[in-house]
Amino acid sequence: MYPTVEKSKWFGIACAIMLLAVIGAFAYTGEFYLLVIPFAFLFFAYAGLNWKGIFWILLFTIPASTQLSFAGETMSITLPDEPIMWTLFGIFFLMLTRKPNIIPKWWWRDPLVLIIVLQFLWLIIAVCFSKVLFFSVKFLIAKMWLMTCFVILPIWVFKEKKDFVKGFVIMLIPMLVTMLVILIHHAILGFKFARIQDAVRYIYYNHVDYSTVISMYLPFVYIAYRLLKGKSKALRRLFLFLIVFFLVAIYLSYARAALIAVVFSIAIGLGIRYKVVNYIMPTFYALVILLVSYMATDNNYFAFRPDYNSTYMHKDFTNHLLATLRGKDMSSMERLYRWIAAIRMSKDRPITGYGPHAFYYYYKPYAVPMFKTYVSRNPEQSTTHNYFLYMLVEQGWPAMILYGVLIFMIFYQAQKIYYRFNDRFYKLCTLGIAMCIAAGFINNFFSELIETHKVGALFYIPLSLLIIINQKSKEQSELLIEAN
Repeated sequence: MYPTVEKSKWFGIACAIMLLAVIGAFAYTGEFYLLVIPFAFLFFAYAGLNWKGIFWILLFTIPASTQLSFAGETMSITLPDEPIMWTLFGIFFLMLTRKPNIIPKWWWRDPLVLIIVLQFLWLIIAVCFSKVLFFSVKFLIAKMWLMTCFVILPIWVFKEKKDFVKGFVIMLIPMLVTMLVILIHHAILGFKFARIQDAVRYIYYNHVDYSTVISMYLPFVYIAYRLLKGKSKALRRLFLFLIVFFLVAIYLSYARAALIAVVFSIAIGLGIRYKVVNYIMPTFYALVILLVSYMATDNNYFAFRPDYNSTYMHKDFTNHLLATLRGKDMSSMERLYRWIAAIRMSKDRPITGYGPHAFYYYYKPYAVPMFKTYVSRNPEQSTTHNYFLYMLVEQGWPAMILYGVLIFMIFYQAQKIYYRFNDRFYKLCTLGIAMCIAAGFINNFFSELIETHKVGALFYIPLSLLIIINQKSKEQSELLIEAN
């Protein structure tokens, strides 16, 4: 039902009275936060009328959202996207209470959903056995609104092709603005390797976070370029320029994992195109298992211990890459220091792990001193720098295995969907989704960023879109069968 003219008039009068009251309160107290009240009121009123509009606003805010710390750096919030996620989580909860069967049956039947549900159930078990229960419960709550906003709500938002295009453009515009701001700031600093953290710090937590986001978004820019074939030449040239712009920005982010991620995403794209993607992840996993087995046998990893005095952070990116190959780079050796600690930790709690957000509080007694570097004090309280080990230590073997299976199944599903579709738009979207997740996988092999709001959005939204596109491909196949 639409509001009557009479109701609209009274709503306008109420808004005017509230605005005058807020201005009066501000004039009397001088408290600036009071001026936020009218905007918050309008936001929640709009959310009640059109929650999908709030979802689009959320997508727009993600690239530019920034983290603010308070309570002595022990608490943090990302603004403005996190409060919007809370709002959408609350709306979904209300939708669910009104209609418990609101999620369609086809969604529950998707194998990717089954893995995601198993991951979440095991997370609850890991939280129950956590050694840092307070932090683990916080992690669980944050995971709930992250999964709700980025995995479940897209079911009702991305209905047609125009919605996919809209979502892409809505995130692209603020992302380009933030990239331009960072590049200008970095240019003022002389594009120095040692100053990249200063260039990104107001928008991203660090240069790894930044490089991960733009390397994950690059495949969508490439797919947009492909989809413009035979259409506007000017627009196609623009997207070709944007591809180059992204590649330059990724290089200037000075993150080695992002460079590897771009290459791996191309490999996954080609693997799907030539129907060999199902061999890539098993081969990858087999190589990792062989390498770890070799390192563990007779303590062979001792041979890779760094020289404490000569292993440091380099000021030039080229030297940084060379030092990585020689085992003289501090960040690489610090990763090895923590990976060894994580593997040794897992032996004591192999099934449930220590609990989400627990690694920092327990890993140092398990570390091997000969692998210590200048940054091993770890004042920033960072974790394993490998998502598999992150899962292993904090949630146990089941969580790590489920993550590995999820990644394999994503590419397996993508290849099936790609060849099931006749529609070029959805075929290329499927390819872009797989390449995006491939880039995220490599970045997270050297970090653990999926739980952060920006990388989490670029991991879970494409995953949700793949589930949606899978259903569309099945519907198309059924229509073709009926037609014949």
